[in-house]
Amino acid sequence: MKLSIGGYSFFNTIREGKMDIFGYLETVRYRYGLDKVDFWNGQFSLDFSTVPEESYVQKVREAMDEKGMTLVNYAVDGAHIWDADPEERERLYERALGHLKVAEILGAKTVRIDTGGVFGNNPEFDMNMSDEQFEYIVKRYREFSKRGANNGYMVGPENHIGPSLSPVQMKKIAEAVDHPNYGILLHIGRWKEEADKGDEMVAPWVYHTHFDASTAVAEDAEEKISMLLENGFDGYWGIEYNADKNQYTEIEWIIGTVKRLLVNLKL
Repeated sequence: MKLSIGGYSFFNTIREGKMDIFGYLETVRYRYGLDKVDFWNGQFSLDFSTVPEESYVQKVREAMDEKGMTLVNYAVDGAHIWDADPEERERLYERALGHLKVAEILGAKTVRIDTGGVFGNNPEFDMNMSDEQFEYIVKRYREFSKRGANNGYMVGPENHIGPSLSPVQMKKIAEAVDHPNYGILLHIGRWKEEADKGDEMVAPWVYHTHFDASTAVAEDAEEKISMLLENGFDGYWGIEYNADKNQYTEIEWIIGTVKRLLVNLKL
């Protein structure tokens, strides 16, 4: 069964100093019995302006190998593509390259790097990109996709911030990038426009998924899974659920909930 637990699901436990990245590996492998890793770079450091040292990343890889684990997704915050300030944009780009190197050391199958942009009080303005922003985002994703092709992974945004919260803009970017190693991490149902059909609009490009506590129990959850499969999805059903408390128990609950969906569909 293709299940994974996104590292952000333990954000509160990490923030309280009760789990490090090695503890996450132990938890996923031996508490929940999964052999797939779904890292968030906040598990290395909550200072998103940093990239972990390669020597430390290598230790993490050794711990994964020791447990027979594979990294299905590496979700990166703080290295998005677009910022209105050209100098910050360049810093973000260098950071993204650093995280792609991390992904390569860890043997990631997919990498999430966001579009950037700000979603604020004016959704129409924030989700409609300028020509400069659009062209720059497309250029970088083409570059990252080519690198992914050379190193065995797919790369692309999540419907997370800025224009990526619009399936119209996500579809536009995907069609412009037009590369087999480009894709989308779909956080099911998280849209600021066209919410009723957003998942289906981007389905042909989805390489990884996130269920949260609400989408896992939604009436149309099985329909969403079937729709993605019909559009060629062959990735992992990831869980991203940062419960306020009792995180180990809450994750146990949502794993069972998602497993039930998959068993009902004979997956």
